[in-house]
Formats: sequence, C-alpha cells, structure tokens
Amino acid sequence: MILYIAEKPSVGRAVAAVLPKPHKSGDGFITVGNGDVVTWCIGHLLEQAEPEAYNPDYKKWHKAHLPIIPSEWKHQVKPATRKQLSVVKKLIKQADVLVNMGDPDRVGQILVDEVINYSGVSKAKRMATQRCLISDMNPAAITRSLNNMRRNIDFIALATSALARARADWLYGINMTRLCTLQGQASGYQGVLSVGRVQTPLLGLVVHRDIEIENFITKPFYDVFITLQTDNKQTYSAKWKPSAACEAYMDEDGRVLLKKLAETVLKKVLNQSGQVRTVTESVKKQAAPLSYNLSSLQIDASKRFNFNAQKTLDICQRLYETHKLITYPRSDCRYIPQGHYLDKDSVTQAIAHTSPTLAAAVTNADLSLKSKAWDDGKVGAHHAIIPTSRAMDASRLTADEQKIYELVARQYLMQFYPAFTYQEKQIDTEVSGGLFISRQKEVLHKGWKALLPERKAGTEDSEFSATQLPNVSKGETVQCIDGRLDEKQTSPPKHFTDATLLAAMTGIARYVSDPEIKKVLRETDGLGTEATRAGIIELLFKRGFLTKQGKEIHATEVGRRLILALPETMVLPDMTAHWESQLEAIAEKRMSYNQFMNPMLEGLNNLIQHVGRIHFAGLKGHGKAPRRRKAAARRSPYNRPKATK
Repeated sequence: MILYIAEKPSVGRAVAAVLPKPHKSGDGFITVGNGDVVTWCIGHLLEQAEPEAYNPDYKKWHKAHLPIIPSEWKHQVKPATRKQLSVVKKLIKQADVLVNMGDPDRVGQILVDEVINYSGVSKAKRMATQRCLISDMNPAAITRSLNNMRRNIDFIALATSALARARADWLYGINMTRLCTLQGQASGYQGVLSVGRVQTPLLGLVVHRDIEIENFITKPFYDVFITLQTDNKQTYSAKWKPSAACEAYMDEDGRVLLKKLAETVLKKVLNQSGQVRTVTESVKKQAAPLSYNLSSLQIDASKRFNFNAQKTLDICQRLYETHKLITYPRSDCRYIPQGHYLDKDSVTQAIAHTSPTLAAAVTNADLSLKSKAWDDGKVGAHHAIIPTSRAMDASRLTADEQKIYELVARQYLMQFYPAFTYQEKQIDTEVSGGLFISRQKEVLHKGWKALLPERKAGTEDSEFSATQLPNVSKGETVQCIDGRLDEKQTSPPKHFTDATLLAAMTGIARYVSDPEIKKVLRETDGLGTEATRAGIIELLFKRGFLTKQGKEIHATEVGRRLILALPETMVLPDMTAHWESQLEAIAEKRMSYNQFMNPMLEGLNNLIQHVGRIHFAGLKGHGKAPRRRKAAARRSPYNRPKATK
C-alpha cells in the first residue's frame, strides 16, 4: 500500500480526487480504489518540546537555568491534533511506500519528515520514501506531479535547513525571552519581553526610523535652472550640474546647501552665450516585471489596496486551496518552469472568464512571446505565483479575492506583452564654465505598461514629459535668456508602512552595516522567509511593540525602550540576515548543520552574559502582568520557536 501524506486536509482531498475510484472515507484518511491511502497532517502535528520537557525545574523562569540547550532534542505532540497524529502513525506503519506531499518549501518538507521519523519507521522505508511537489491544486497539475515524483532523500538538505532554523529560533527565543523578561521584571516591568532573532531586528528597524525622523533637522538646498535659446529662437530648460569643486558645499545626495554659491552661478550665466557640448539620443526598452513571489505581491497589494501582509497571504491561501485559482502562494521565486508555458492558452482563457476586467488584456496578449520569466534554471522547490487553468464565475469571489486574483493574473499576462519602449534624449550645455543638463523621455510604445491601471489626472510619470527638446548639434551656440533659483527643503525619511516594511525585510542588505555580510546578502537577501514575514509583523502588533497611525507604522514606548536597552547585535539585522544566508547555504549543500549551529551557540552564550547585566529601568511601570490560565493552556506562546522569530 502506498501512503500519501499531505500537509493539510484540503491538499489530501485534492490528491485523492485524481486517484482511482471508488473512494472510502475514513477518520482522517481516504482509501482509494486500488487500496492506496491518502492521509494528512493538520499543519504541524509535532512541535519543539517546551523547556520543562527536558527538566521539570525549567517550568519556572530563573536566570540560573540559562542557557537552556538540549543535549538531545525532543518533540511533543500538539494536543489539538493528537488524534490525527495517531491516525497518521498507524498508517505509516502499515504502508509499504510513503510519499511526502508537504508544501513545496522548507517547512512543508520537514513537517511531514518529522512525523515519519517520529513514527519510528525503518531506515529502508525512509530511504524508499518518495517526494511529490504540488504547487497547483487543479487535477491535471496534481496528476503531473504524481507522475514526476522524486526521492525524498534528495531533499535532506532542505529538511536540515528547516531543522536548523527551528532549533536556532527555539534556542534564541527561549533563552533571550526568558532573560529579558526576568531582567525587565527586576526593573519593575510587568509582563513578558518577547525577543526573537527576526522580530527584534525588525522592531529595531522601526524604532531607529522613528528616532531618525524625530531628530531630523531640515536644511534648505538650491537648484539652478536656466532657459536657453537657439539661433532659430527655439528654447529649452536646463538644470545646473555642480562640479567636483562644489563638493564641499553639497550633502551626500549631491544637493547644494550654500545659497550664495547657487546665486553666483545664476548671476554668472544670465544673458551669456553657451555651447552645446553633447547630444545623446537612444531608444530604451524595459521588459515586463517578473511574475510575483509572495513578498512582491504583498507589497503591491499594500500599495494598491492598503492590505497588510497577513491579509494578502490569507486571501492567497483561499485562492490556492479553496478556489484553486492560483498556484502555491508561499513562494520566494519569481520564475516559471518552461513546462508551464504549454498551459498558456488554457490559463489565459481562465483569466478572461474569471476576471472580465482583464478580458481585453487577454485578447491583446501575444501568446507567441516568451519573457525571461520562463526559466527552469532559476526555479527551485517552487515557482512564481501564477493563475491556474481553472475558471470561475467572478461573483463567487469576494471583492478582496477578486483584487488579489486580478493582480496575479495581470502580472502573468504581462509576460505576453512586448517591452515598454521609450526614447531618451539628453543635451549637455556649457555656459560660462558651468554644465547644464536637459533631459527628455518620450514613450514610443506602452507595451506591458498598457495593462497597468490608468493613473488619475495629474499623476502621470514625471519622468515622461510632454516637453520636447529642440534639435541641436554638438558645438552649436545658444543663449541663456532667463534663469531661476529654486529653494527647497530636505525632508526626513518616511515612517514605515506595510509595503515599505515588507520591502525592507526582503531587501535587508540595505540596512546591514557589516560590509562583508552585505556582500554575502546580495544574492540571498532577506529577513525572515516568504512564509513567516507577515506573521512576524502581526506578532509585533499583538505584543504591543508596534502601532499604526493611519498607514504609518510606529514603535510603541515599550517597543522603543526595549530596543534602546538591548545590545546592537540583537537589534540590528546583521546577525539574523547572516543566519538567513547560512540557512540557505545548508539547503543548497554548501554548509553543514554543525557549521551553522556551533558558532550560533557560542554567540548565544556571549549575548546571555551581556544581557544579564542590563537593567530595563526605562520600562518601570509599563506592561501588564500575564493572566493566570488553566493548566491545559498554560504553555506560554512566548516559549514557542514559531512565536519568537
């Protein structure tokens, strides 16, 4: 008997639907016509054991216990899903062949693997286990996946990476949360000070941005614009480009801060003749953006609809599992397998039916085109989020589901549109020794940008101006007939929003101070994972460390004081970003489990010594004492690795 083990019931039922009939439903499993069985987990059936499972004394929090480092790791059964675990264990022992059908990512891999290992199967049965990767819940796609199964042992590195992540998060979260909480309570703080290797640096980003805005001192800066006239009375505007000799009077962004300098330049060039130094013209093409991964979809949904990251993810899960309209959403990849190109006709027709507003876009698509998004070499365990071949009446979707589906579908259709093409022209003019630049961008062909929603009047792209530059030649003489001095004010950075905070997490190298780590992160950039980012942001709100003012995200007083009390190592993204790159290296077999864990444990010991000397005096009188709970629910969510990232 073959036993198919899915990650969740919805996937299990979808798999059973393509297997031989008749079917017989059991309690937590389905037996198919040929005697094979499909069963499922309900998310994680097992979780990292609580500290008291290693030593009953750890139930009470004491500094003397730290660091808590298990010599032999244990799992414990989740009470809510104990019954299903018993079902799966029994079926695993009865099966001849096992098939891991967890979601196509690190978590999906280890979620099923840990149940198989917990069930105590023989080494031979483990080695014979198959892996089926499902990213599309429609019957034809599931059948294709079943016909292209791989050996589960080929994914050991992926599981090892997930295991290292879970254990490191547990060690860091358990030890640092307990220590900070105990130190906080000793200083008069009521409640738990939750710390995690992702959530704390993320909170640090917000705190440091808030402080930067508060301390920002606005300064005036000056631009010089002149109007030039050709011999045949054509005019054009040009902006002064300061030379290297002016650097002492400029800020790091190249803005002139000395008004007298700008006034001198303007006075020097007015009514003077100049000469065209260079004229450059070029036609440029901008290819369509790649299809979405989860973060890029969440960022666009936040910008367009003001959806937070968790809301977008929840909608995606419904579109994937319930409606079967999009492929697996928790993807970090923006590329599509070559094989999916063969489905373009059925997918585009499904889009036209499901989203009538895109029917014209489907009609105008050129399905003979093939963008750079179709690339097997850049597809890992999962691919970009794209529509499936399933069509549905739009009335069966909620308004929010329609919005997200339309975003995904539009991004897919862009792959069948030509490049956005524009002409760029630049005239460099020298007047009285100063260089003045004139630029013009003119749209030649909208290409894929024709699919973008129409902008409101007055919000057109300022880069593309209706103003036309005259036809001039190198060496031609022109006259400066007018000029003006523009005084502007430097502005502080903006507070984070859902979109910009997600963008910061995916592009964390910009916020990393260590140049070596920054270099490493160019390819493996990211704080957290596609599957965890939304939850981590939500967690900081739930714990009272972040708050919203309109669209802006601000740190609360408690969140700020926590960050300012902790050592930089814990609140800057360098350490955790480096962890992410190392975990990726484990998944790609470039690093071993011990090469990651041993230095991590050494760093943890050093942090415990450091934080053990901190007094959270600024938190005195803040917080709320945790309410007592019944024994069945006494385990603190702050103890769990999932909640302490």
